[in-house]
Amino acid sequence: GWLGAVQAQDFGPAKWSIAQRMDHLVTDAELDEAFDAGRILRTHALRPTWHFVRPEDIRWVLELTGPRIQALSAYMYRTTGLTEALRSRSNEVIAAALEGGRALTRVELRERLDREGFDTDGFRIGYLMMHAEVTGLVCSGPLDGRTHTYALLDERAPQAVRLTRDEALAEFVRRYFTSHGPASATDFASLIDLDLDD
Repeated sequence: GWLGAVQAQDFGPAKWSIAQRMDHLVTDAELDEAFDAGRILRTHALRPTWHFVRPEDIRWVLELTGPRIQALSAYMYRTTGLTEALRSRSNEVIAAALEGGRALTRVELRERLDREGFDTDGFRIGYLMMHAEVTGLVCSGPLDGRTHTYALLDERAPQAVRLTRDEALAEFVRRYFTSHGPASATDFASLIDLDLDD
């Protein structure tokens, strides 16, 4: 919450980075328990990499940064043939598979999509899942052993707050400069690839 988000592309070291910022000793097992319980969520935010966020923050962070992630993914969407219509239909299949509190692995969701006629080869499954995250459909579910799962964001984080774009930008600015200062406006803009003329 202090930082707004913590990069979590590599799950183990990312947990360590959270532990280093705690004001008390926290164990790896305690962080796994917090993650499994949904007190820490993992999704694609800020840019096309995974980040940890708090459940109450996930919605407004995604709504603020998701459009830019979609723009950065546009080339791969075109290259892989993942049209807007295909991505939308994929979200429907994923939502139906996860409805009712289910948490499924990427492999399990890929099998569902394959059964519905999707081509999930190569990068396609990764970009379909990232699209589902960035559009606020899914986020991390509890670990299945050592394997990550996905769950519906609305079911996993019902307390997620919605903010207007201006409110979200102001909140993110406040958290960034409080936790990262001294820093410049350029530093902040590069974090979320923001045009300073906006």
